Amino acid sequence: MIKFLELQKVTAKYADEIHAAVNRVVDSGWYLQGEENKKFEADYADYIGTKYAVGCGNGLDALIWIFRAYVEMEVMNPGDEVIVPANTYIASILAISENGLKPVLVEPSMETYQIDDAKIEEAITEKTKAILIVHLYGQCAYTDKIGELCRKYNLKLVEDNAQAHGCKFKGRRTGSLGDAAGHSFYPGKNLGALGDAGAVTTNDEELAKIVRAVANYGSQRKYVFKYKGRNSRLDEIQAAVLDVKLKHLDEDNAIRRQIAKYYIEHITNPAIITPKVKDWDAHVFHIFSIRCEQRDALQQYLTENGIQTVIHYPIPPHKQECYKEWNGLSFPITEQIHREELSLPMSPVMTEEEVKKVVEVVNRWK
Repeated sequence: MIKFLELQKVTAKYADEIHAAVNRVVDSGWYLQGEENKKFEADYADYIGTKYAVGCGNGLDALIWIFRAYVEMEVMNPGDEVIVPANTYIASILAISENGLKPVLVEPSMETYQIDDAKIEEAITEKTKAILIVHLYGQCAYTDKIGELCRKYNLKLVEDNAQAHGCKFKGRRTGSLGDAAGHSFYPGKNLGALGDAGAVTTNDEELAKIVRAVANYGSQRKYVFKYKGRNSRLDEIQAAVLDVKLKHLDEDNAIRRQIAKYYIEHITNPAIITPKVKDWDAHVFHIFSIRCEQRDALQQYLTENGIQTVIHYPIPPHKQECYKEWNGLSFPITEQIHREELSLPMSPVMTEEEVKKVVEVVNRWK
């Protein structure tokens, strides 16, 4: 079986460095809010191109704390609206509603699967305070038009960079394009920890300070609580592991691009729609997403032929039970993508033989 993602092999690729980093933390006797966090935050901020990076417990919390900070800063108030792509993973939307804000869903482009910048302006109202773009599958969602809309209507631009570590737009990395960005280091991400982990990047000093406080029980000084916070801290072991893997992120992303290029050039089955890539720097292929009208039959065939695949995602957010109020809404482009999407194996530890086998089997399907 060609696995969708073999995390053990991904970790083994840099095993000596990772073991040394973990042992260093274990031997130090300091496991939270120490030097490993400081180093990783500084290195990650430098890599992304922002003044600040603040570690936290996971990617969902990173997004939650951004909007929470804006509420604390009175930039946003409960009931205000945030525009978000309709086809995103549920976490993007949960972060908005968790803060008493209203998610406003906008359809994606069928060509890129990113939010359609031609449909954003019609969704803007007097209550709109931000646009949350999601660099879905590892492709940059930012466009110059989105930037222009934010300036025109004085909107905050928040990035969900959970799937796009290392992605670029005109030389700048995603995570530095907006006012703030949330990052997930879930183990399967391009930059993955050995458990849950996340971070916020920003150039806004006040926002960074509030994020750090609310993720630490609301405290900026020990036993003094300015905010009603939560416990969402990046532990020292995860910070040390992430700092090791950060050094290798660009080379791992280069391998992902090579695999994606081979897939695109050699998958010739007319029933399969492969990604359209205009700028290879603007895609890091966290997911290699194809579309097929008979998606479920294709997935079963691939499984029977020893290829593991994953659907991202089988049910769109507006059809989820947790958002019952949206269940009657229609987003036909989003629904088609969720009905047809299938993700092929993609990782920096795939062998050339595995990649060729995937292509061969996909091309044989009728």
